[in-house]
Amino acid sequence: MGDIYAVYELFPCDTEVDLDAVAKKVPTVIPAGVKFNEPDTKIAPVAFGLMKLQVAFVVGEDADVGALEESLRGIEGIDNVECTQNTVL
Repeated sequence: MGDIYAVYELFPCDTEVDLDAVAKKVPTVIPAGVKFNEPDTKIAPVAFGLMKLQVAFVVGEDADVGALEESLRGIEGIDNVECTQNTVL
């Protein structure tokens, strides 16, 4: 099938979570077969002062997407993870 370009939104537990620190943590937790696409990382507003972190990856054909999502959910301060875009490359 080929590699997949995927964008995830990481929602923090509260407004006090340092999303810059979370962005630095992301490349250290991703599983094998997944490449972090740092240039597409950004912090965006949600509502009422809450921000979200948008991160992008190139997911290899043999990579485990479930493991990627679990590793992102395991980052301290992250409450929810949502895949908002995926495209076959």
